[in-house]
Amino acid sequence: MPRFRQTPVPRGLGTSRVGSGIVIDDSRLVLTIGHVILEAMSVTVQDNEGQAVAAEIVAYDYNTGLGLLRATRSLGIKPMTIGNSAQLSAQDPVVVADFGGTERAIPALVVSRREFAGYWEYLLDSAIFTSSPHPNWGGAALIGSQGQLVGVGSLFVNNAQSNGEKMPGNMFVPIDLLKPIFAELLTEGRSTAPAKPWLGMFSAEHQGRVVITWVAPYGPASKAGVKPGDRLLSVQDNKVNNVPEFYRNLWKLGAAGVDVPLKLSREGEPMDVVVKSADRYDFLHMKRSY
Repeated sequence: MPRFRQTPVPRGLGTSRVGSGIVIDDSRLVLTIGHVILEAMSVTVQDNEGQAVAAEIVAYDYNTGLGLLRATRSLGIKPMTIGNSAQLSAQDPVVVADFGGTERAIPALVVSRREFAGYWEYLLDSAIFTSSPHPNWGGAALIGSQGQLVGVGSLFVNNAQSNGEKMPGNMFVPIDLLKPIFAELLTEGRSTAPAKPWLGMFSAEHQGRVVITWVAPYGPASKAGVKPGDRLLSVQDNKVNNVPEFYRNLWKLGAAGVDVPLKLSREGEPMDVVVKSADRYDFLHMKRSY
């Protein structure tokens, strides 16, 4: 699995990032987690001898968080077989592996399968949570008992268990999410499904409330006057109690471009705003070289 470094447009993720990738076919295609290549200006991968190889960005899918690269020459790495993540359940043994050989492959257990909501308008219905955590989780391969790829490493978490008890671990994107959009990613660079409405704001749950923590400059929410610190009360009269509820109420309004009525509370005072949603891809700067 190659490791790569790139220099993206700064957006809070850093101007130089390193992660792992997984060779998945004989045409030098590399699967990774998308936030490592997001807005990259250049990407390199390492072959099996540690030599840097230029790579091209093939696709990025915001809904799953997955990204695809293609190396400009052979990496000398045998492709990994794609498995079935739907069969994974709690207490199943797995291996988490990043670039660097068998000594970087760490045994782990699946400790839960559950919903995951990211503050960046991101939601997975059945993410895979494992423990013990791997120190280099970004783009790492989650390998099932049959030696097949079942997930792609996304995050370090402190709440891998589903019962709320603290347990450090990793969150993986299930590989099954790649299968229905794979052909579209190769030809279009993204899914061809209608884009979900995007507001351009981060949110978090605090004391039973959904609070806006950051607003993208020049994004839809910013243009509508939403500010960090605002409390989100409802989306089109549908009360919002948590972040997943916020996303589901937002996305059911229609495709990107739909008007989104929000009721907010600012310093204790209620206020109504209407945000003209957008396609988030219009705000990304992805260099595709092919």
